[in-house]
Amino acid sequence: MRYDNGGDLLVAVLRELGVDTVFGIVSVHNLPLVEAVDRELRFVPVRHEASAVNAADAYGRTRGSIGCALTSTGTGAGNAAGSLIESLSAGSSVLHVTGQVESEFLGSGRGFIHETKDQLGMLAAVSAYAASVPDAEQAGRILREAAQAALAAPGGPASVEWPIDLQYAAQTDAPAELPARVRPAPTAGELAAAGTLLASARRPLIWAGGGAAGARDQLTPLLEATGAGLLTSNSGRGTVPEDHEQVIGNFATAPAVRALLADADVLVTIGTHFRSNETADYTLGLPTAHIQIDVDAAALGRVYPVTHPLHGEATTTLAGLAGYARPAEDGWRERVASVRSEVRQALHTSIGPQAAICDAIRAALPREAVVARDVTIASSSWGNRLLEMYGTRDNVFPRGGGIGQGLGMGIGAALARPDAPTVVMAGDGGLAVHLGELLTLAQERPRLTLIVFNDGGYGVLRNMQDRYGERRSGVDLTTPDFELLARACGLPYLRIAAEEHADPVIRQAVASHGPTLVEVDLTALGPMKTPFTPPVRIPGQ
Repeated sequence: MRYDNGGDLLVAVLRELGVDTVFGIVSVHNLPLVEAVDRELRFVPVRHEASAVNAADAYGRTRGSIGCALTSTGTGAGNAAGSLIESLSAGSSVLHVTGQVESEFLGSGRGFIHETKDQLGMLAAVSAYAASVPDAEQAGRILREAAQAALAAPGGPASVEWPIDLQYAAQTDAPAELPARVRPAPTAGELAAAGTLLASARRPLIWAGGGAAGARDQLTPLLEATGAGLLTSNSGRGTVPEDHEQVIGNFATAPAVRALLADADVLVTIGTHFRSNETADYTLGLPTAHIQIDVDAAALGRVYPVTHPLHGEATTTLAGLAGYARPAEDGWRERVASVRSEVRQALHTSIGPQAAICDAIRAALPREAVVARDVTIASSSWGNRLLEMYGTRDNVFPRGGGIGQGLGMGIGAALARPDAPTVVMAGDGGLAVHLGELLTLAQERPRLTLIVFNDGGYGVLRNMQDRYGERRSGVDLTTPDFELLARACGLPYLRIAAEEHADPVIRQAVASHGPTLVEVDLTALGPMKTPFTPPVRIPGQ
């Protein structure tokens, strides 16, 4: 197959991948790619390269597939690096295509415009795969190889740099069959040994992480047959809908759940990497009898000791364990349900007036809606736990913990799933990182409600300094008049300043079928009953 230029080839590959929307910034070093995508698919001109990757990331997450971001070379590729780190941390599938200077000058160091030292090395450091297009005959193979790498477990972004002269050149594409992806699976003996331990369990618990996504049909019957309680990491939320009576959720460090873990006799973990913020910096105690399932062999036993490591995909491995399921002892299922209720009620009470906002969001949204969350107090305290999720693709947040990525993710999610509303939870500090994406929101007009929790700065760090220090440093920030800002961008604006405002305001915003900026005035609303500080240790405290 012959294509007039690299842009036409890229469009063909994206169609093979089922991608209909691409996010990026146009440049002299990616112009043929942008022009072809804009002509044949949908090109969304975000205002920062980091947002392009965030939006492509969420587009892929919410569709269960892959997203695509286009950036320029040099500084543009560097701007994308932070969001590529997020995608790498999350194992989310992103095809990042960036420009490069003309082949003749590549690596010459003479200061060709947009040139940078070892761009490919930089991309390799923050990607699961990185390659350079060497000629007009291999671009198609490299793009497909990159996509395959991004989609293969444990996943991550794949970056392709493409010299501008080779983008303009006619392309010869002869699709070659890529090597089949190896699907790891435990041996029959390993499954039998783990199954024997599972069959002996009288007080079982299961912990689902992001690697359990897609395994609902295998996990739910196992959960119900054993009577186990289901804990989740943040990434595993929605693997089984969180209104299921056995789903405790992302509450592993809560006192009642710590007690439950102490009394459990067998723990099955699936695709969770026990991040520090979800294990209280690894101080959380787990049962000694531990069956760990993970497609990433390096994850097995890396954080906690494991009795039976099972290297395999969640779906097939759980199916292999199904025949060993036995009911828990009398009263265990009831205790699980009691703990589930206790931890939710305790958190609902502790967040004070913000509970009304949590309740209003869930009441206004259909089950299939997407909730994208930036790193902010509302997200970290209750958005990541109390706000129910019913599917893993509905649960979008920066797994690596970087601030400022929520709006870009929300835009990608909303354009990926236009038939359902998307809500973005952001803080004023995080939103300021990529304030320009309000213009993308105004231009593309997705069905997105942006809820900005305004406390005049970085509230999490402010609470830490108030708790552990004698003065504040860098946490109190000037914030805009959000009503004027929304008006300047052509966005509808609503405000929540009291608990009774939450339900009508959020219902109005979600029902609008377009973008709305909702400001939560936290000073007027009033404080949480318990100030939130992150679950990290302060050395010396």
